[in-house]
Parts: sequence; C-alpha cells; structure tokens
Amino acid sequence: MSQSELSRHAQVDRSTISQLLTGDDPRLPGAHLAAQCAEILGVSADWLLGLTERSERAVDILEMSLELNEAQRSGADHRVHTWLKESWGAKVRHVPASLPDALKTEAVLQWEYSDSLAQTAIQAEDWRTLQLQMLQEQQADMEICFPIETLHSLAAGEGYWSGLPRADRLAQLQLLADYCDQLYPTLRIELFNAKQVYSAPLSVYGTKLAVVYVGRYYFVHREGAKIKALINHFDWLVRSAVVDARQMPSHIRGLIDTHLAD
Repeated sequence: MSQSELSRHAQVDRSTISQLLTGDDPRLPGAHLAAQCAEILGVSADWLLGLTERSERAVDILEMSLELNEAQRSGADHRVHTWLKESWGAKVRHVPASLPDALKTEAVLQWEYSDSLAQTAIQAEDWRTLQLQMLQEQQADMEICFPIETLHSLAAGEGYWSGLPRADRLAQLQLLADYCDQLYPTLRIELFNAKQVYSAPLSVYGTKLAVVYVGRYYFVHREGAKIKALINHFDWLVRSAVVDARQMPSHIRGLIDTHLAD
C-alpha cells in the first residue's frame, strides 16, 4: 500500500504519514494514529513502531498458536498423518487414548472402531503398516506412555476391553510384547500408575507441534512455551513410570501367563 493510499484510509495528511514512516528523525505518532494505521495495514502497532520483529497482531498470534480441529474416531485420521509428516525425523512423544493405533492388531482396530471404521478399514491398516515401517527402518524416534491399568484390563477382558474375544486379547498382547522387544530403543513404551499420575491423550511432535485429544476435538498448539510445557508433562509421566521400556516385554508376558495361559 502506498503512502497516499494509507493517508486516505487513515483520513490524515500524506505529510503526516511521510513524517511517520520516513526521515532521519521520524515523528512519533499519536497512539490513535498508530493503532489506526496498524489496523489498516493488518499488522501490530508494536511492529509499526519498531518495538517488535513480529508483524502479526496479538489476536493472530493467538489463533496461530492454538488451533481447534475436529477429530475422527478411526485409526486413519488424516490430521494425525499430516502432523507426523510435518515432524518427520523428530522425536514423537505420545499418550494414547487406549493403545497406540500403530501397535494394534487388525482385529483390535476393527473391534474398537467398528462404528466408525467401515469406510476407512483399509486406510487404517495401511497407516499402521507405514508407521511400523518407519520404526523398523529407524526413521522415527517414538516414546509412548500410558496407564498400566490399560494393559491389565486388556489382559483380564475388563472395563473398556469387555467384549473383546480372548483370542484377540491374547494376540494383541503377544504382538505388543514382540514390538517392545524388536523395536527397542527406536520405540520405547513406559507405563504409569493412573492412581498416582494422570494425563489426557496427547502427542508432541518434536518441538514444533503438540496436540491434545479431548474426544471430539484436537487442540493443536504451535507456540513454544505451551509445547515445552507439554514436553515437561510427558517427561514427568516417564519419570513416574512403574514399568520402563526395558521391562515391558517381560511385564506383558507375565500378564499373558496370569490371565490368558491355557
């Protein structure tokens, strides 16, 4: 926008705008004029006055730092795929809502998402295969932490897992134990006691993006301080773990012996 256009929109003399923007000793404008010009230009008044290097307005910065995305209840949510691609090669920290989708058997995916997966069963399986390939080829560094109660109720067929056939529960636990063995240390899983600590489902992709899952929506954070806070929260969960990554295979196989042995 030219100075003439800006002066016309701001309804002030062109000379006033010229004094504001040019010269060795530019005149400090009145607050109302600075705010008016900033509004017309779509920038912040602080940037216009040279007080910050960021031209975005505070409301725009806030909107960019926190997004609200509608979530799909399926193992093939395209947003999750997009976020993982955005952070390709960075460490992923993950607290799943149940078990990590990438580590579920096809039978568990079908059972868990039976009401919403009809159109996406193939995509969900393809996405699971892709994530596993990334881990197997060491193209990803993934740390996962979730409640120990999730595995215990799966082994016993109780609570959330009530109704999942015994054979499917056994196959899921066996597969999870094998993954914990084969993919360590690229994949590390820890378990915390939900009676001692709590976390909502979340994922932190490197240091650029963090996502909190609340059921119907994802809260997507891109602001550094909020991402750091969620990284610290995740690290707190790991420090509070009652089963660490090296203990996971034997712990899972112990659950199989206790609840599912013939």
